[in-house]
Amino acid sequence: MNRRPARRRIAVATATAVLATGTFALGAGIAGADSGSKGAQHAAPVTKGQVLELFDHWNAALRTGDPEKVADLYAKDAVLLPTVSNEVRTDRAEIVDYFEHFLRNKPVGTKVESVVNVLDRDTVIDTGVYEFALTDHDTGEKSTVKARYTYAYEKQPNGRWLIVNHHSSKMPQG
Repeated sequence: MNRRPARRRIAVATATAVLATGTFALGAGIAGADSGSKGAQHAAPVTKGQVLELFDHWNAALRTGDPEKVADLYAKDAVLLPTVSNEVRTDRAEIVDYFEHFLRNKPVGTKVESVVNVLDRDTVIDTGVYEFALTDHDTGEKSTVKARYTYAYEKQPNGRWLIVNHHSSKMPQG
């Protein structure tokens, strides 16, 4: 199945979000209800609640401390613009590398605000504000990072939702 039209819709929606909020961020996935088979065309559309659960699944992967498990939630061609790195991550190795470093701080994410846009049965965007409680791996010092985020998810042919784009940026003030 060609995903280009859905990706184009994501790009347009993301550009709109950037203009409206000054940031965008996209990405994470869980298994969907259908298998992507012929009958999947008749599956119920994804709900906002199901989209919000995608973050819970991603956050649970963070708590495992395993960067490979986190990277498994990203599509093969996903883009990650991470919170605490200046590098754009465009392949699995780069995404794993980021999470190897980020997970050392034992991050626990909490959503503060979330806006969900269901673009179609296979494409959703979750944008908002979250914060991470962190524990410095060297000093044990605790801190909190508040950030704006956007996750763009696509349902794969096997029914699994994966992050195709994830942008997270620290809030400009405090």
